[in-house]
Order: sequence, then C-alpha cells, then structure tokens
Amino acid sequence: MTKKTNLTKELKRYFGFDTFKGDQEAIIQNVLEGNDSFVLMPTGGGKSLCYQLPSLLMEGVAIVISPLIALMKNQVDFITHLSEHEGMAHYLNSSLNKGAIDQVKKDIREGRTKLLYVAPESLTKDENVEFLKSVKISFYAIDEAHCISEWGHDFRPEYRRIRPIINEIGKAPIIALTATATDKVRTDIKKNLGILEAKEFKSSFNRPNLYYEVRQKTKDIDKDIVRFIKQHSGKSGIIYCLSRKKVEDLAEVLRANDIKAAAYHAGLDSSTRSQTQDDFLMEKIDVIVATIAFGMGIDKPDVRFVIHYDIPKSLEGYYQETGRAGRDGGEGLCVAFYSYKDLQKLDKFMEGKPVAEQDIGRQLLQETAAYAETSVCRRKMLLHYFGETYDKDNCHNCDNCLHPKTKIEAQQQLLIVLKAVQELKENFRADHIIDFITGRDTEEIISHKHQDLEDFGIGEDENPKIWNPVIRQALIAGYLKKEVENYGLLKLTPAGKKFIKNPQSFMVVEDNEFNEDEEPTPEGGTSALDPTLSAMLHDLRKKWSRKLERPAYVIFQDVSLEQMATEYPVTLEELKGIQGVGDGKTRQPYAKEFVNLIKRYCEENDIERQADMRIRTKAKDSMRKLKILQNIDRRIDLDEVANALGLDFSELLDELEGIVIYSGNKVNIDYFLNEIMDPDDVADIYEFFREQEKDDLQAAFKEFGNDIDEDQIRLVRIKFISEMAN
Repeated sequence: MTKKTNLTKELKRYFGFDTFKGDQEAIIQNVLEGNDSFVLMPTGGGKSLCYQLPSLLMEGVAIVISPLIALMKNQVDFITHLSEHEGMAHYLNSSLNKGAIDQVKKDIREGRTKLLYVAPESLTKDENVEFLKSVKISFYAIDEAHCISEWGHDFRPEYRRIRPIINEIGKAPIIALTATATDKVRTDIKKNLGILEAKEFKSSFNRPNLYYEVRQKTKDIDKDIVRFIKQHSGKSGIIYCLSRKKVEDLAEVLRANDIKAAAYHAGLDSSTRSQTQDDFLMEKIDVIVATIAFGMGIDKPDVRFVIHYDIPKSLEGYYQETGRAGRDGGEGLCVAFYSYKDLQKLDKFMEGKPVAEQDIGRQLLQETAAYAETSVCRRKMLLHYFGETYDKDNCHNCDNCLHPKTKIEAQQQLLIVLKAVQELKENFRADHIIDFITGRDTEEIISHKHQDLEDFGIGEDENPKIWNPVIRQALIAGYLKKEVENYGLLKLTPAGKKFIKNPQSFMVVEDNEFNEDEEPTPEGGTSALDPTLSAMLHDLRKKWSRKLERPAYVIFQDVSLEQMATEYPVTLEELKGIQGVGDGKTRQPYAKEFVNLIKRYCEENDIERQADMRIRTKAKDSMRKLKILQNIDRRIDLDEVANALGLDFSELLDELEGIVIYSGNKVNIDYFLNEIMDPDDVADIYEFFREQEKDDLQAAFKEFGNDIDEDQIRLVRIKFISEMAN
C-alpha cells in the first residue's frame, strides 16, 4: 500500500494529476521493479506517462527510442517545464548540431538528464553506442513498437536492429509501447525484442466518443469536404491523403474557400513542418492536410474531426490516425472516403515489391476494404480486428448503426461456407472458398483439382454478393477464425463445427455498395448538424412554447429542428421540405420567425448552404486545364504533356476525365490514340461503351483488362464521351 500511495504522490508532484488512468500505475510499478513490459494502449490512453514518471524516479537515464522527431521535441519541452532544473530531458537526432550534441552528453554524464529520446538511426551510430556504454541506463522504452513488425502498419527495418544494439550498450529492462497491434504484430514485437516473458498490459481499443463513417468517394469529394468543414467551422481537424501532391492541392482548395488550412508532408523542409505544427497547436490554423507523416507526435486533445481523403493501407493505420480525434473524450468525427478505384491503385503500388511483402500488404488491404464495405457496426468490426469482443448490437455512433440495414436469414449460406472450409481441409483463404462455392474454375481451383469435388459450385444459384458478408460476420460471431500469421487461412472453430451438426438461425446484413458511377445518397447524421444553430432553434421553440402555452414538440419536433440545423432553409417554401413540416406549419405565426432566424444566422456566419454552395477551385487548376487543352489542340503527345506539367500519366487522365466527363468540354485525342493503339481495339472498346446502359469503367476493365492497358481503356472512354455526350 505504501508504494501505491507514493506513486500517486509522485504523480501529483511531477504531473499535477490526482489519479492514474487505466493500467498506468501497474505498468509503472512493473518498470520500477525491473521487469520487461509490453503495453498496448490506444492513442490518448496516456502511454508516455508510463515511461516518463518511472524515468524521473529511477537512477540513471531512460532511453526512449522513437521514430518521431516532432514527438521528441514536444515531450522534451513538456518534461523541461516540469522542473526548474535544465537538461532533465533531451533528444538526440539528426536535427542537432555538434555543439548541441556535446551539451546533451555533458548533461547525461553529470546526472542531470533522466530521459533521452533517440531515433533508431541515431541509436545505431558507433559514437553514440560508445557513449551510452559509459552511462547507467535505467530502462529502454521502445515507442511506436509496431514499427518492428512487417505486419504492422508502419514497418521500419531499422527497428529490427534495436535488440542487438541494446545488447551492445548494456542490458536493462525494456518497455515496448504501441497504440495498435494485432495478435500477430504483438508476438512479432516481443520475439524480436527478446521479451517473450514480458508482462502484458492491454487496454480496450474502444473509443466510445469517436463516430465512424465511410462515404463513397465521388468527383465532388473536394466540395463534400469543404461543406463538412464549414458545418464544423472553427473546429480543429486533420485530413489524411496518400500523396504529397493531393495534400498540396487540397490545402490550396480549402484556403481558396476561406478555411484556415496548411499542408504537411515529409517533402517540406523541417522549419516549415515545425511551424505548421506550432500553428495548429496554437490554433492559428484549423485544418491540417497531411500524409501519414503528421499527427503521431502531436498532443492536441481537441481535434474534432479526422477525414481520410483516401482509404488507408491498413486498419492499424486507420485506427491510429482516427485516434487523433477526441483525445479529451469530447466529440470526434472520423469520416473516410472510399472507392474501389483507390483500392486498385494501392494494390498496383505493391507490384515490384518482394512477394512476401506483397502478400502481407494485400491481406492488410483486404481487411481495410472489408471494413469500408461492411454494413455491420464499424466499432464491432474494428475491435474484432484487434482481438476484442464488442457485445452490443448497436453502438449508436457509426453510420451503419445510425442507418441500419435490414437483416436477412443466412443459415443455409453459412452452412455452405463452413462445409466448404471443412471440405478444403481448412487450408485456403476466403477468396478461394468463394470461388469454390460459386463454381469459378480459376487457375488455383484447377491446380488443386477442386473443380472435381462434390460441393464445387454448390452456391452458384445464390446472390454472389452474399458470400463476403457471410464470411466476415461468421468471423465476428466466432464460427470461423482467420490465421493471420498463416496467410489468412480460414479455420473452423468449435462453434463452427457445432453449427454444421446443428444449424441455427444466422442473420446477416449485406455489404454496402460502392458504385464508381453513382452519386451517394445523402443521409442525415450527427456529422452534418450545426450545434450553434440547433441551440438557437431550440431556444426559439421554447419561447413560442411559452407564448402559445403549448408543449415544445407541438411547435416543431426535435427531428425537424435537427434537419433545419443541417439544411438551413431560409424561405417558407424551403421549410416545407423539412421532415415534419407541411403547409399547415408554414402558415403558423412562428414559421416566418424560424426561417428569418436561420437566414440571419447564415448571413452573419457566412454559411454556404448546400442548396446554393459553389466551391471555389484553385486558380492554377484552371490554368492547368487550359494548358492541357492548348497542348491537345497542338497535337502534343499526351505523355509529353504529363511530363511538362509534372504529372504521371494516370494523373493526366484524371485531369482529362474532369475536363471531358465532368465539365462537358470536347477534345480530339485521335492523333494520340492512332499512334499508340490498334484501331480495332479502339473500335471494340468504343462499341462496348455505346452498348452499356450506364457509364461503367470497371465493366470495361473486366471485359478488356487482360489484353489492353487500363490507361488505354480510359483514353477511349474519354474519346467516346467527348464525341457522344459533348
């Protein structure tokens, strides 16, 4: 009991907190006792305290190995402010000059420094190893430990060398910390660090305050994002993009629409990145548009939204990035935009990598796609991925739970799946099982002679879209398990074997559909509501309730006020379009006062309503389009046009599609097609598009993709629409 009281006292003394969060106290006690520790704690759970406090209480200097220079600077500043003594915490990385490095070493030698942050690259330098061999190390903390594992979302080969270097410097207890790790990654970390016997501390991954939503990505995504930010005006947010170019472009679009935004990526110089971080922390800017290089070292508790412009490469990455939102326990809106086209791009990026790396990358990508497409509670799906069970059927804080789909009986389909897994000796992945069930004689099916088995094609008469949701939901329900470390093979659980003998009801929801050529249907949800206007409307309703001596809901129902605070109706005619409002309501004496309030609010706050919103594009976008059109008029080869504008060919095609398909301009690219394509191929693809009932690029890829390059198919589509539609 004495030790516990002392720890609480030290916590208050150094950090000003009265109580520990979660497992913090037990973790710190384990470190103080000289034991190895493995800490799995979600972002915002207080990982850094688990090594900061014991370092201040132990003899010697604690080495914190971190890949994040921004995190080092922030945490060193934080620790420095805790004490009147200079040099209590330092970092050692490539940003320091020789004089600064000498000062760090002097403070360590003289016993002033309790906490030393080092990048793994700095740790392995001979001069640093020699120096650290001469000082007493209290313990080693490996932050962002998932970087050790090839199965982690941010694998860094230099992390694999940490254990040999520790052995060289001198052994001391190790604490490995990460915010995201599956069972496979966890085992990998412990094995590589040589801490298989480490005591594990695993916190829940559930962040109840975070709202999860996946939206279809359309050509209007920039407009959707601007509208979303305007609806959350003044709030802090992060937007993640996969490419630096998109980061720069989107930040410019936001600024053009009077949003205080800045770009952040590894290609910017360190002073610009540092200034951007400081501006975000000091709220000089509201929105950061970034690659995944941003946010990991930023301790900003009131980030209110995280938007993924592109679907991430793994669920670990997605979870870590969404974890930047709502760290203070307040509102955190996590919206990801998803398209199958993006998935194909990410898959293509893996070509040329070692086969094993491609295999891991594609499995991680499949898990992300499953999360995006599912109609199951997103929280349940995420937690299941991290090995945690979420018992509730409805979390009331994700798009799928707020807008649930009807469940259908799938007992027979589950039975087919389980028997197929059994018949194929539990030795194949989900895609192979589905090919077997649906009777697709793929190369792999034929090579294993599975087409000769009795149950081959047993489910070919069922809706082909049912199999993925049945398998995913069978995994969540515990009838199947996936051996991640063994290439994702599906295995029967005892519950699955029992189901085969005694089938029971099994209700599933079909996956969400993401069609490249359809606009998404807008749905009401917590993310669109303007809370300030909502409060004002409730006050006005209260006033009229008292005046007319009627219950407030008789004036307007809550759902009507919520929709008003989302749609901003400013005329009586527009008010009629609000749920629960008809002609009778608009003739009431209070109706005009409600629309006048909304109109005044929109004017005073420069609200651009969905009804009349026009997104301003970047000036250089218009210039780029003009240059492309001028070069086509001059019959310049399109690959030369792309090079001159600093675009890859696929990006040029994106621009051309915008010019022709979405803006209605006409272009003549026959001169280029005649040079690079067989005229018969052009005619066949052209005719294919003519015969389709809708503009379906994916169908064309399936039809011609084995023989003709996808970029060429896109070019013929541009020609077709230019000639037939414009």
